Amino acid sequence: MQADARVKVTFWGVRGSIPTPQVSHLGYGGNTTCIELNAPGHPPLIIDAGTGIRLLGQQMAPGSKPTILFTHFHWDHIQGLPFFAPLFSKQSEVNFVSTQPPKQLRSILDGLLQAPYHPINIDAFQAETIFHEIDRPRNDAGFRITPFELNHPQGATGFRMEREGAIVAHASDHEHGNPQLDELLYGNSKGADLLIYDAQYTPENYGRNCGRGHSTWLEAVKLASKAKVKRLVLFHHDPNHTDADLEAILDKARREFPATILAREGEELVI
Repeated sequence: MQADARVKVTFWGVRGSIPTPQVSHLGYGGNTTCIELNAPGHPPLIIDAGTGIRLLGQQMAPGSKPTILFTHFHWDHIQGLPFFAPLFSKQSEVNFVSTQPPKQLRSILDGLLQAPYHPINIDAFQAETIFHEIDRPRNDAGFRITPFELNHPQGATGFRMEREGAIVAHASDHEHGNPQLDELLYGNSKGADLLIYDAQYTPENYGRNCGRGHSTWLEAVKLASKAKVKRLVLFHHDPNHTDADLEAILDKARREFPATILAREGEELVI
């Protein structure tokens, strides 16, 4: 691949469910989900707006024009949005993309900011905000983005993002066990350079958490092997898992699929 075609993937938030600002968790990170993809010559593509998006926003220049893809609207995927600095810059343009129609998407995000939960509403954003629906493959931020359904309470969306031969598959908030949706995920993971997968639970504790919409490291490595992905990233870490717990999970996963890594806050991967 040519140098100017490289894709950079940066993890700004890797934790699921709730932030975990405690010493035992900070080696891999305590912010909730937010990932940035960068294609040369294009504005950033951001997946989800958990608390990690605050730090990302602080790094972005005035006048930036990011696109934010929402997998769904549970708290851990949106709670950082009101603190995203570009939204308060008149020079910026922020594109919001989800499977919801534009008016519904705006209403959902405005609901996040309503009294008594937040002091300002969506009308206080100074940036130009544009709302889009993604219900079929779409070109945005230098990527061809294909949405697909995941198995999660109230629904969630996975994304396959392609650029000049580079493929990133993102499947956060997916619970294995639905044959149709598992097959859909497999099809959209095939041949990916990077598969980012929801591995919140272990096989041992999955049973008491069945139905909550998350998967395990074991299912992750099975999928990665079947789909012949180049690298697997375990993501959406359980808030109860310390750094030591995550290291133990990684060790087990690598025995099954050696090209496995843990999502770590602040880490940048290049494809």
